Amino acid sequence: MAFDETEFHRLADETIETVSDRLDDLLGDTLDVDLQSGILSLELDSGEQFVINKHSPNRQIWMSSPVSGASHYDYDEDTESWRSTRGATTLHEQLSADLSVKTGQKIVLD
Repeated sequence: MAFDETEFHRLADETIETVSDRLDDLLGDTLDVDLQSGILSLELDSGEQFVINKHSPNRQIWMSSPVSGASHYDYDEDTESWRSTRGATTLHEQLSADLSVKTGQKIVLD
């Protein structure tokens, strides 16, 4: 990753805050959206949780999902997106797919 730690924090915080706001607008009645100290927790009525947070030492965003498990995302400067370290999926694509499975609604985070 070519950007410095300050830029990492800016990009990661901006991404997590944007996702939080978007999901609160889309699914605020379906799940509990809680953003505290840079950690985004999404709790479904079933008690299952998604957790999204930044991992500073690796300059990554990490996600824990009851659907796809744990995943890590590096920032891709070319596409300006957070890409999985295990494939071509972006954070937004994976979270959208997993939430769609759990809520039964088509979720698009772009």
